[in-house]
Order: sequence, then C-alpha cells, then structure tokens
Amino acid sequence: MRGKLNLFQAMMLRWRELHPYIAVHMVGIAHTLDAPRLRAHLEQRLEAAGLTGLSVDHRRKRFEFRGGPAAVELTILPGSEDPAEVAREEIERQLNTPFPHEGAFTPFRFFAIDGVTTFQLGLAYDHFIAGGDSIVVLLEKLVAGYGPPAVAPAALWTPRRYPRTYGRLFLHELGYAVRGLRHLRSMAASCRRSCRAPCRTDRPATNAFLSFRLEPSEFAVLLGAAKDWGVTLNDLCLAILLQSLARVVPRQPGTTRRHELGVASIVNLRRGFESDPSDTFGQFLASLRISHPVPPGVALRELASAVHARTERIKREKLYLQTLLGLAWTGFAWRFLTPERRRRFFAKHYAIWSGMTSLNVDPLWHTAPGSALPREYTRAVPTGPVAPMVFAITTFRGAMHLGVSFRTADVSRETAGRVATTFLDQTRNLVCSQQQ
Repeated sequence: MRGKLNLFQAMMLRWRELHPYIAVHMVGIAHTLDAPRLRAHLEQRLEAAGLTGLSVDHRRKRFEFRGGPAAVELTILPGSEDPAEVAREEIERQLNTPFPHEGAFTPFRFFAIDGVTTFQLGLAYDHFIAGGDSIVVLLEKLVAGYGPPAVAPAALWTPRRYPRTYGRLFLHELGYAVRGLRHLRSMAASCRRSCRAPCRTDRPATNAFLSFRLEPSEFAVLLGAAKDWGVTLNDLCLAILLQSLARVVPRQPGTTRRHELGVASIVNLRRGFESDPSDTFGQFLASLRISHPVPPGVALRELASAVHARTERIKREKLYLQTLLGLAWTGFAWRFLTPERRRRFFAKHYAIWSGMTSLNVDPLWHTAPGSALPREYTRAVPTGPVAPMVFAITTFRGAMHLGVSFRTADVSRETAGRVATTFLDQTRNLVCSQQQ
C-alpha cells in the first residue's frame, strides 16, 4: 500500500533536497546499556511496526513502507565527564547527516550515550515522514520491554502508516479556506513590514544546536503566569522569543518599512483528522505567523496579550489554512526556481527570524512494564530554508527543555547563545517577579 504526502510533508521533501531535514529526539533510559540486545530489540519492534523499507517517489510525492528487516544503524558513544557536550555534538552530527534519497531505506537512526547504570537513547529521523507526537509514541513503544532479561516483553506496536492528506480537511473547512484567501494580502503586507533574516547561499546550511532546561519549580510558575494573564504557554513563549530576538536584530525605530519582527509557530492539525498518535503514525502539521514591532520597553504581559489576540483569531478563523494554501502555491513555483533562488525564497517572501515548536510529552508517554519513566526528554528540530533559528520547547515530567537549532551560515553560535540565554533570563525574571 502506498500513501500520498500531504502539503507540509511535500514541502519538507523539497527542503530536504537543499540540505538534510532531520529531527532528533533523545530520552534517558533507566537501565544499563547492552548494545547487542538493544539493537535486536529496536530491529524487532521497527519491523513489527511496518516502518522499514521506506521508498519515496519524489516526482509524485508518494511514499511506501515496503517492510523487511530493519537493519538498524546504532552508534554507541562512551560516557564522559561532560555527557551534555557529547550529546550536543552527536545531535549536531545527526542533524547534518543525510538519509539516502533513492532506494528503500529505514528513515531512522539511533545513538546511545553510555552512563554506566543508565544511558541516553537518541532517535534521528527524516522529518518529512512524521511529526513530533508520532516520534514520542514510537520511542515509547521502542523502549517498552527493554529492561532486565527477566522482564516479560511488551506487546508489539502496529500503527496505521498511511493517514489521509489535507484534501479532506479543505473540503470539510471549505468556507474557512475560501474566506481565508482574502487574508493572504494582509499576511503578505505583514511580511513586507518585517525584518528579513539573513540567508547566505555561499556557505553550507549546516545546523548547530544548543540545549537548556527549566526546572519544574520554575516551569510551574511560568504556567501559572500564562494562566493568570489569560494566554497559552505557547503565546507566552512566542512573546519571550520576540523580546529575545529584539536584542540582536537590527531595526530602524520610527520607520514604517521592515520595523517588525516575525516568528512562526507549528500548528498540529491531528485533531481535525480524528487521528490518535497512539494508533496512527504520520504528520499533520501547519504553521501560523506572528509579527510585532516590539518597541523598546514593551512589557512582557502586554506583548503576550497581543500575541494571544493574534493566535486566537488565527485559530478561530482557521487562518492557518492560508499557510497550507501558500505551500501549495510554493510547490507549483518551486519547479521554476534555481537552487539558489529556492534557498532564498522563504527569507525573501516569508520574513521570520525564528520558528517555534511546542510538544508536551506527558500525555503521549505511557510507561510500560519493565520500562522506568525517563527523567529527561530532549528535542532538536532542523531549521531548513524558512528561518535561521528554531526553538523546540518540550515539556516532560513538570520540566521544560529548550532545544535551539540554528544555521551557522547565518547565525553565529555567540548570537544564538545570546538569544537563548536572553530567553531563559526573561523567563526566570518572570518567575522571580511572580514569586515576590
């Protein structure tokens, strides 16, 4: 059986032609590492899930899982005095190592960082094939049953692999889609008011990665502030991101041209397909875009409220359908663009400085017999040609992990670190003010 890629997946496949478009999830395992047994365990479960032998028809944007042996690629890394640095280096290597473009292959790679009594298990995957929620469920199913040999193995997982594309969504939401067309002009105007991010085509689009953590006590206060202000956690984080970017993005105050900052946030449309990540493997993504002048001295609460007003309208009127329509148009125009113009296309016409993707692991991770609940969950998301930075916010066991990916051709490690640390400082300043 063959499936058809949806609009967002098809665009990811095009981005993949410019540079590896790979995401990484990493989770702590509360058992000792037995590499041969782990490899056999992963191969058995991937093969049973039917997620092997992936073949892609680039021209028709169709894919097929042909099955067969998994042939898992598992890299074993010894522990060290600085396991966080080992993890960062390996995540960066995985982000920049392409999967095969032709023939049948398994779209997953694994690595393990030995910690003597525990270890970190990482999964790198070709991002067009799945969203983050599917990968969380996949990792949980892969980990299930890996423990002491005396523990009975958990049941195998066989998800549905060929979910519906967006055609049915547009038919069901036809009124919203048609009414949303008139907003394309306002979105284009907003992009013209926004600062363009750098996009150099004379250097490799290499991705680098930084990792930070917000402790449960701090994260609880952040959630409380969002609730008190009547905004979502994602709204509040977008506002903090805008303030953090304002520290490094050069602008001309008082001018009417390119005086705003634009950011984008991933929207998961899975509910619109009545699809549960526990039984359907795939991707149902769209995005929304927010821009704001971010004047000096603007209060975080005021900015978060402005972001919330915009995101609520987008959700209420389902204006994220604009993005999907824009992707359809871009897919048509893509064939007429040179590789260099493809790299610059989004930076020129869809001005954003950073993307953000939020994922709550807790409702997706169900501890199985013999598999202790992990303590940590780390996520790294590729930048692609859309934005030079991406913030991946992952909440798990009451804590928040912040993974920052950035294109080294356009953003230095120093600049990315400054934006990320400003983000954390703003967050902790908010925590301190709420606790007083």
